[in-house]
Amino acid sequence: MKVTTAQMDFGRVGRGKCIYRIENIPNLSDLEKENLKEVTKKYAFRSNEYYLSLIDWNDPDDPIRRLVIPDKNELISWGRLDASNEGAVTVRKGVQHKYGTTVLLLLTETCGSFCRYCFRKRLFMEHHQEVDYDATEGIEYVRRHPEVNNVLLTGGDPLVLSTRRLEGILGSLREIDHLRIIRIGTKIPAFNPFRIIDDPELLRIIRRYSLRDRRIYFMCHYDHPRELTAESRRAIQLIQDAGGICVNQNPIIRGISDSPEVMSELWNELSYIGVPQYYVFQNRPTAGNEPYHVPIVEAYFKIEKAKRKCSGLAKRAKYVMSHESGKIEVVGVDDVFIYLKYHRAKDSEDEQRLVICHRDDQAGWYDELRPVNLMHLAV
Repeated sequence: MKVTTAQMDFGRVGRGKCIYRIENIPNLSDLEKENLKEVTKKYAFRSNEYYLSLIDWNDPDDPIRRLVIPDKNELISWGRLDASNEGAVTVRKGVQHKYGTTVLLLLTETCGSFCRYCFRKRLFMEHHQEVDYDATEGIEYVRRHPEVNNVLLTGGDPLVLSTRRLEGILGSLREIDHLRIIRIGTKIPAFNPFRIIDDPELLRIIRRYSLRDRRIYFMCHYDHPRELTAESRRAIQLIQDAGGICVNQNPIIRGISDSPEVMSELWNELSYIGVPQYYVFQNRPTAGNEPYHVPIVEAYFKIEKAKRKCSGLAKRAKYVMSHESGKIEVVGVDDVFIYLKYHRAKDSEDEQRLVICHRDDQAGWYDELRPVNLMHLAV
């Protein structure tokens, strides 16, 4: 397993010791630890004392536990490591350019904790070398492509990088005139809010580089309302006060975020603190993710049921699949068909294209669906 700790603020900024081995969790029995060893040999484990303290260890189905504690069923043969074929849109090491105006920079292969359902768990394995810690080539790539107006900093989680390293990257990006938006994909406000609370320098660079007409967006990742602790809400407020814009996106995951009651509570609570739900993702068919899988039709109706308990501000999210051909929105399901639309497309000819597929209640991904011939449908 590959767990890189270079350039990280943990230990220097942020409370709660990192835990890298399942054997070091006192709340698990010896038998549980033994049963999970094989899982952690294949798919890395990582968490911290703060996040583990949110778990109700008396509940074997606790959603926070399910999110970070391995499941033996992850070893079921299912899916593939690069389920969205990100390799096909990688133009430089650590640089993906799938959509014309957007470039993605992979800055780190580490997170505050590792979500068990992670779609980039391949980054945590020894033989995968996709991250560019330096980011120089990626920044230069953006500079040479004037059509790019927004960049997503991701990984891994960019907020595990040192504040000094982040400032260097943000400063270089802000020198590019045609780049208007910088996005930072992060679950740190949920995993370790003290990374933000205890670092005034981080807030200073947000103030410096999140400008009136060139904002920094924090693409937060809350899966469950119990992650919205007082400390986490404080971290969000500090980001907002510094000029950062926060939104939320998360996948629908079996046993964590697949309850309409959980979804509606999460979206409502987020709306109260000014963090709109941006996307609900269909969990990708990534290797190891079988125990976390929810079929499309089931997910769609649960999302629609959750929306009934939300205000318009709380239910703005789009339900999408990040497929290799684009971001495909699930816009409707009836007794016969599933209705899809390309929200973003790799091929410009697919932009906003409507796709009607035969309803299949077991299908969990676009590739498993059978599109309808629209010419025949018209007849």
